[in-house]
Amino acid sequence: MKLLIRWLISAVSLYVAVLIVPGISVEGTAWIAFTVMALVLGLVNAIVRPILKLLSCGFIIITLGLFVFVINAASFMIASNIAQNWFGIGFYVDSFGAALLGSIIVSVVSVILSSILIDEKEK
Repeated sequence: MKLLIRWLISAVSLYVAVLIVPGISVEGTAWIAFTVMALVLGLVNAIVRPILKLLSCGFIIITLGLFVFVINAASFMIASNIAQNWFGIGFYVDSFGAALLGSIIVSVVSVILSSILIDEKEK
């Protein structure tokens, strides 16, 4: 149940990012795009993002952690490309700047919704 709630939180946070960021758009059936993109983003964050962090740990240290924002934006763009090319989902990210802002919004909205919807005892 907790996994389903986190998946729905991710989908809602992607919806908020599409509403706020001009460079992120969705074509076709939006609810399918958001749910599939949430799944793909979760998998990319679980598999690809740790590898990117390991390979760029020097940059992360030099920039005092700010390079993690670049990694998050790259993960967001990778997830968008996978959703488009592998699953035919119309979730488009136009630029790196849009991916950067979108990843920040998705993170902030996810943290807020998680703190509201997920009981502290379950963590």
